Amino acid sequence: MLSPTLVKVINILPESLVIKITKVIVNRFFKKYANIKVEGFENIEKVEGTKIFICNHLSNADGLILDKLLKEKYDPTFVAGIKLSNDPVTKLGTAMIKNVGIKPNSADKEAITKIVKLVKGGENLVIFPEGTRSRTGAMIEGKKGVLLIARLTKAQIIPIGMYGTEILLPINKNGDMGGEKFNYADVNIKIGEPLQLPVKEKDEDRHVFDERCMEHIMKSISILLPEKYRGIYK
Repeated sequence: MLSPTLVKVINILPESLVIKITKVIVNRFFKKYANIKVEGFENIEKVEGTKIFICNHLSNADGLILDKLLKEKYDPTFVAGIKLSNDPVTKLGTAMIKNVGIKPNSADKEAITKIVKLVKGGENLVIFPEGTRSRTGAMIEGKKGVLLIARLTKAQIIPIGMYGTEILLPINKNGDMGGEKFNYADVNIKIGEPLQLPVKEKDEDRHVFDERCMEHIMKSISILLPEKYRGIYK
């Protein structure tokens, strides 16, 4: 997508200029390489108040595409792993979108507190519950952070299923962004009905209830995807 030399040059420029240049480059590539198809956008409009958008995660292009889709009407803040800021290429991507950095695979209480405060203050949120990109394309186990945030904020959850970005910008053998360019791809985005969390049954163990809620959350995404992408949530 970007040559190493160009990335180095861009990263030494003032942040405001970096964002402008990066947006131009990314939008140009999307226009040339991505045929983006969206279904179910009207489901978002059924919900009043703050929203938590949840989506499966296949590529570093996912956040950029969702921001492009949701920015005008919902201007969401993304939950992003802090390690994205360590890579000079993904750092450019995170600079383009509003985000809160979170430490992966840990109970990052400081980040969770900040996220909850933002959502309670009226900010819409985008979170990838799997916490990382799937290396196979199939969904992997969701992290319970999304459940905690939903409970603490009472925000409405909107599931999104997306595929094709793993072709557009694949993960290379090192687990990083693939190559320096996009591949042409049809990117399909399906937005589901607003999600209602299950009600705890009488005498139900709390851990069992949490697992049931997470299964419900993740399956609300998987049903929006072709079967080969559903992974453990078929």
